[in-house]
Amino acid sequence: MPADLVQTYRAFAHNNAWANHRLLAACAGLSEVDFAAERTGFFPSLQQTLNHIYVIDLFYVDALEGGWLGPRAWADEVPCPSVAELRPAQRAVDRRLIAVCDALTPDLLGSMVRINRDTTVQTERRDRLLMHLFQHQVHHRGQAHAMLAGTAVKPPQLDEFFAAGEAPLRAAEFAELGWSEATIWGG
Repeated sequence: MPADLVQTYRAFAHNNAWANHRLLAACAGLSEVDFAAERTGFFPSLQQTLNHIYVIDLFYVDALEGGWLGPRAWADEVPCPSVAELRPAQRAVDRRLIAVCDALTPDLLGSMVRINRDTTVQTERRDRLLMHLFQHQVHHRGQAHAMLAGTAVKPPQLDEFFAAGEAPLRAAEFAELGWSEATIWGG
């Protein structure tokens, strides 16, 4: 039986967390100097790119939870200057996003989310806001992946989406995250 729409959003949230886990684990092999070194990208370093992902995740996840954090999320553009600080922070917000998606229902997907933009309140349908957030993450992780390729650390493969036949290849990482295939797909 194919995954329903709600299950698809849950799978995207887990895939997002897994990709962040893989990318930040690879970045842990960099020195602090290499992590902060200037590189070609929309943001000029791995440090700034990965912190951008984190602060925007804070912004949108807070809104999805009904919070009012708004632009204060990025008041400090690099709240986690080291990989050691960023890994647990990103993991925490990834868990919050998974919880948001685990609580989804078909009706809730179509509900409106209010987003504090300080000078205005943006309203978006929850399903569209989630798609926007996932696309944002993929976009900037791709840039970070390219930056990492310019270092001595091999970038992790991030272009997978839980192919059933490749479950044994991700079992160790899932164990690190406290997951199993059933966590994502049920049964």
